[in-house]
Amino acid sequence: MSLASAMTDAAALAWYRRPWLGVLSRSLAAIFGGYALASASAVVLALLPVAPSQAVLTGMMVGVLVCACAALWAFAAASAWRAWAGLVVPTLLLFAIAWLQQGAA
Repeated sequence: MSLASAMTDAAALAWYRRPWLGVLSRSLAAIFGGYALASASAVVLALLPVAPSQAVLTGMMVGVLVCACAALWAFAAASAWRAWAGLVVPTLLLFAIAWLQQGAA
C-alpha cells in the first residue's frame, strides 16, 4: 500500500470518527434545505388557478407543513448524502415547474 492511498484511507475514515459532522450536515439540510423546499412548494402552489389570495394562503400553509416534514426527513434518512438529495432534487423540480409555468403564462 502506498503512502498516498494510506493517507486517503485515513482521511476517509476521519469522517466516520467525527459523528458531529453528520449531525451538522443533517441540521443544515433540515434548516436550509427545508426552507428551500417549503419556498419552492409555496411558489408552485401560488400558481394554482384559483383566486390569488386563496392560492397564496394555501401555498404558505402547505409550506409550513413541508418545512416540518423536511426536517423529519433530514434526520430519518439513512445518510447525510441521502438527506441532502431527498431535499435538493424535489426543490429543483418544483422550481423548474414554477419557472416553466411562469414562462407559459
